[in-house]
Amino acid sequence: MSKKAIYQLTARQILFLALASAFITAGMFIALSNFGTIWQVRDMANIALAEYASPTISDPSAVTDEQNSIEVYKTIAPGVAFIKTSSRVANYYGEEFERERGNGSGSVIDNRGHILTNSHVVEGASAVSVSFGGDKVFPAKVIGRDPDTDLAVIKIEPPREGLTVISLGDSDRLNVGQKVLAIGNPFGLDRTLTTGVISGLQRPIRGTNERPIEGAIQTDASINPGNSGGPLLDKYGRMIGINAQIYSRTGTSSGVGFAIPVNIAKRVVPQLIQYGEVRRPKLGANLLSVEQLSGQVEFPVKSGLLVRSALAGGAAANSGISGLSQDSSGEVILGDIITAIDGEKMKELDDLYRYLDKKQIGDTIQAEVFRNGRTITIPVRLTALPQQTRRY
Repeated sequence: MSKKAIYQLTARQILFLALASAFITAGMFIALSNFGTIWQVRDMANIALAEYASPTISDPSAVTDEQNSIEVYKTIAPGVAFIKTSSRVANYYGEEFERERGNGSGSVIDNRGHILTNSHVVEGASAVSVSFGGDKVFPAKVIGRDPDTDLAVIKIEPPREGLTVISLGDSDRLNVGQKVLAIGNPFGLDRTLTTGVISGLQRPIRGTNERPIEGAIQTDASINPGNSGGPLLDKYGRMIGINAQIYSRTGTSSGVGFAIPVNIAKRVVPQLIQYGEVRRPKLGANLLSVEQLSGQVEFPVKSGLLVRSALAGGAAANSGISGLSQDSSGEVILGDIITAIDGEKMKELDDLYRYLDKKQIGDTIQAEVFRNGRTITIPVRLTALPQQTRRY
C-alpha cells in the first residue's frame, strides 16, 4: 500500500466521520433540571457585586441554624423570579398560537430589572414572563444568552416600589461541607426553599451545546425541574452559584445537583447586557478527536484534532488550515490534523475549549499541524464567530 493510501477514506469511513460529530460527545446521565479570559467590561455599576452579608440577615454564628435559614429566605426570596416561557406553534390548519414551554427560576441582579437565569430556560422561547410570588406578571425580554456557560440575562421594567437585588458572593472561596440554600420554583411551586451543603467543587459538567462548564458546584440541596436558573446561596444570603443541572436517571432530584459558579456569571453578565452575547475567540473549524475515531479510521498520527472543515472567513481558514478534500479521481483525502497549540497537546475538543477560554479576540496562536507527512507550525489570528454557529 502506498503512503498516500493512508490518507484516503473509504465510503464507510466517510459516513462514520459525518455521523461522529453528532454523537461523539453525548452525555449519558446528566439531566437538565428544567424540562421543556478577562473580557471587555464597560458598565458594572448597576450589577450587584456585594461581598458582604445583607444587613437584614443576622450574624449566622449568633443565631440558630433554623433562624438563619428563615432570615435568608425572608430576605432573598422576594428577589427570586418565577420565569414562564412559551413558544409559537401551528396547528393542523396552519393557525399559530402560543403554547407554554416550561418554567424556571432567576435572580434579580440590579435595580434596572436585569434577571440572571440559565440559557436553557429561555432557549427557543417566543415569549417570557416573570412573577415574584404574587398575582402581578411582568413581561420580560431576553437580553442575551451564552449557551457555552448556560447563562442568560432577561429584563423586566422594574415596578415603582423597586426590586429586591440579590448580591453576588465569591465562588472561589467555597469549601466542601459549608451550608447552602437553594430558592426556586420546582414543579411550578413558587419560591421553594431547600437546604444542604456543598458536596463537591470543581465538577465538570456540560451545557446543552456539549461545551464543558468548568468548576461546577455540587450540592445535596434538592434541585428539581423548575429550579433551573435560581440562586444557590450561602448562609449570608449571597449568591454563590446558579442552579443548573441534576444527576438523575429519573429526571428528579437524587441529591446530586450542580450549580454554575457565580464568578463565571460575573464575567459573562456584563457582556450579555452590553452585547447580547459573549464575544469569545473561535478557531472557526469543525473538529473531531483522532483518539475517539481510532479503530474506525486509520490516521497517520495517534492523537490530535482532525479538521473536518474550516469555515470560510474564520480564523483557521484565513490562516490556511484546511479540512477534508477530494482529489482528481474523487477520492476523499484527509486534511490537516492539529496536534498542539502553543506547545499544549490537543487530544480532545475540551483541550481546545479550555485553551481558547484563556485567549482574547485578536490574539495570535501557533498551531502545530500534521500535513502531508510532516508537522508544520501555522500562526493563527483568533477571530469571533456568531454564537449560533456550531464551530469551535
